[in-house]
Amino acid sequence: MARNTDSVCRMCRREGMKLFLKGERCFTDKCAIERRNYPPGQHGQGRHKFSEYSVQLREKQKVKRIYGVFEKQFRRYFALAERSKGVTGETLLTTLERRLDNIVFRLSFANSRAEARQLVRHGHFQVNGRTVTIPSFLVSAGDRIVVRERSQKVARIVEALELSQRRGVPDWLEIDREGFAGKVKMLPQRADLTMPINERLIVELYSK
Repeated sequence: MARNTDSVCRMCRREGMKLFLKGERCFTDKCAIERRNYPPGQHGQGRHKFSEYSVQLREKQKVKRIYGVFEKQFRRYFALAERSKGVTGETLLTTLERRLDNIVFRLSFANSRAEARQLVRHGHFQVNGRTVTIPSFLVSAGDRIVVRERSQKVARIVEALELSQRRGVPDWLEIDREGFAGKVKMLPQRADLTMPINERLIVELYSK
């Protein structure tokens, strides 16, 4: 199983924005972007000229890092979006949002998507009454996500729920904090995704 062992704070600095990869730390003054808001490395503070290709590549890398997927998997999502009806870029983002690890994070059962992936792999969640251990599982409108009864005392899940007021839950999701459950009311629309992403650049990159 592939994994990324790079410092996640370096990823945020490389993209020049908070990607919220470290959960609660991202909301404090310990955040790397707050302390060193320039790319990592020897030439991080130098002046840079960006070509059209470089801008498109950086946008793709940013989205991959936000959702924690690798190139091969990202290309599959793009191919799926390209074959689907509708605007390719918007469909790509909607597909990424439908990942179970993202839904767990959005419902505030985890402080970051990386933590959500680990919790899903360890079998702490059920979708429509069935335990799912695949982080890339795509949920659908109407699906109900529940923390398994024996997992409702897991410290990381309880702490994440306690801190959830700061982040909030998107309108297209519904959460029952007391019941450790959530529901996908509808699939997200482009207007529901607030991260500064220009999906058009990704489509242009893969269309070359």
